[in-house]
Amino acid sequence: MTYRALIVIAALAALALFAFLNWSVFNAPTALNLGFAEVNAPLGLIMLIVTGVVSALFLVYIVFQQAGVILETRRFAKELKSHRELADSAEASRFTELRTHLEGELRRIEAQSAAAQRENGARIEKIEQGLQDKMAESTRTLSAYLGEIEDKLDRVLAQPRA
Repeated sequence: MTYRALIVIAALAALALFAFLNWSVFNAPTALNLGFAEVNAPLGLIMLIVTGVVSALFLVYIVFQQAGVILETRRFAKELKSHRELADSAEASRFTELRTHLEGELRRIEAQSAAAQRENGARIEKIEQGLQDKMAESTRTLSAYLGEIEDKLDRVLAQPRA
């Protein structure tokens, strides 16, 4: 219970206690002027009834105001839920779009990588072929030099010694 409610309850209890303790004075008839007529009635009782009616009117006003706040809160909650669902669906579509974009980029990078790998493989094969050609040429050259050396050795060894 809030402090305001406690204060209102305490005030009403004090008013009820005051009325109970002074009940005989509240019921004492008094001459009242209504503006167009003069009447004998208990002023205290009339004021107590007026206070009760005003309190009841304030209570009804508060109930209607609280009901309006509750209805507005529900409306806002529904609106917030619909906006949240809209935002969630938009976020999901952005995630789907991002996933699609990333998959496309990954495929593009894989294709580039495969092309670079094929290109590098072709370069390596070309370099290997060049090395094999150079090695074969070097082998032939070396064989030719060895053949010349053998020929020179055979000629030198075949010549009579003078």
